[in-house]
Amino acid sequence: MSNIPLPVRRVAAIIGILVLVFIVLEFNRRVEQLKTLDGQYALMQMQATQAIQTQGALNTQVAFAGSNSAVEQWARVDGHYVQDGDLPVVPIGQPGAPPIEASTPMPTPTPMQKWEVWYQLFFGQ
Repeated sequence: MSNIPLPVRRVAAIIGILVLVFIVLEFNRRVEQLKTLDGQYALMQMQATQAIQTQGALNTQVAFAGSNSAVEQWARVDGHYVQDGDLPVVPIGQPGAPPIEASTPMPTPTPMQKWEVWYQLFFGQ
């Protein structure tokens, strides 16, 4: 066959196997990097789509804000203005009647069980 001594063939085979192992490991590293980059690409596409949709919604709001209907809506709701032909109604109270005060009910505290107190003592914020 060949005139190459046996130890040289073994060394060449071992070197060849090592090179093959390094090539496979490098290939696996690149495949993992590709998966990571594909995930980042999908995330960036999603964020870009959301940004474009947000921009469209904001452009719609800007167009509405510059329209006459937005001004009229603000004047009637927030500005409390009336239009010609409207009959404004202003409620007034009875003369001498005390003003109505809105009272907020106080919430009743719920008693805690002993184990809840100890739990809050050790693990609570």
